[in-house]
Amino acid sequence: MKKRYDFSKSAKNPYLRKPKKQLTIRLDEDTIDYFRDLAEKNGIPYQNLINLYLRDCVQSDRKLNMKWE
Repeated sequence: MKKRYDFSKSAKNPYLRKPKKQLTIRLDEDTIDYFRDLAEKNGIPYQNLINLYLRDCVQSDRKLNMKWE
């Protein structure tokens, strides 16, 4: 293995449509448990399930209904 590699002539992956962006968010434990259980039942990773759910909210232009008690 080389100590240094030259990536100056490298090209972007032409097969990657939109790369995902990593971020940190804080979720309630019961919310995580809900998505983990649902993801396990459907055989997909829970983070992918959360992403699919949020994408569906965006595509359907779902509005948040907040009521403070």
